[in-house]
Amino acid sequence: MVDAKGNKDARDKGTETQDGSHETQAELVKSDAVELEIVEVREGSFGIHGTGDTTGFGGLTRPVVMPGASQRPFGGWYDEVADQLATITELDEAIEKVVVDRGEITFFIRRHKLVETVTHLRNDPVLRFEFCSSVSGVHFPHEAGRELHVVYHLLSMTHNRRIRLEVVTPENDPHVPSVVSIYPTADWQERETWDMFGIIFDGHPALTRILMPDDWPGHPQRKDYPLGGIPVEYKGGTIAPPDQRRSYS
Repeated sequence: MVDAKGNKDARDKGTETQDGSHETQAELVKSDAVELEIVEVREGSFGIHGTGDTTGFGGLTRPVVMPGASQRPFGGWYDEVADQLATITELDEAIEKVVVDRGEITFFIRRHKLVETVTHLRNDPVLRFEFCSSVSGVHFPHEAGRELHVVYHLLSMTHNRRIRLEVVTPENDPHVPSVVSIYPTADWQERETWDMFGIIFDGHPALTRILMPDDWPGHPQRKDYPLGGIPVEYKGGTIAPPDQRRSYS
């Protein structure tokens, strides 16, 4: 509150916000809570279990939380894109959920519908996402049945819009259809994702390693990949595991 001289009431002191549209915390309208998905509980500063954490934060425990599905209206042109996808009968049940978080929209697509979905996203004049700028992988070992995620960033140069697609697959069946026939730029990006995460892109013209030697065991960016004790290529040396690099008293 402000008196006739323009001075703030003592009750308002210390409650000012950085949002110019609201003078005090009391004027803020709280949004509805969004359901969150806990995919892992991480220990220590870097998620290292046991004695390997040398930071002094070994007792720290925190959940790895992902935003849950968003409810309509999503806002702005997000609804236009979602509505247009919903009108395409071939894509029935293709969208698992839609997440709007931090000003970005992500469509979770079921893997058997991925190629049909990106075909319509590229060709439909209302959508026209002509360019796939990135394909990458993520590994959530504690998310049972959904351990491996493939993330696609699409750009519509026609409408100046960006969206994200995400496809999940289990570790015991790491197969996702290749989108190279629709987006040729995904060629080497899918190869890198296969190399680092072991996700097999069915239909890829030449799915070979791109960073590691052809006979390299395992996929280095998976969370269960060992952090040490692997011979250094061409040098014949070894790097000790983290919990053996120093003595603990």
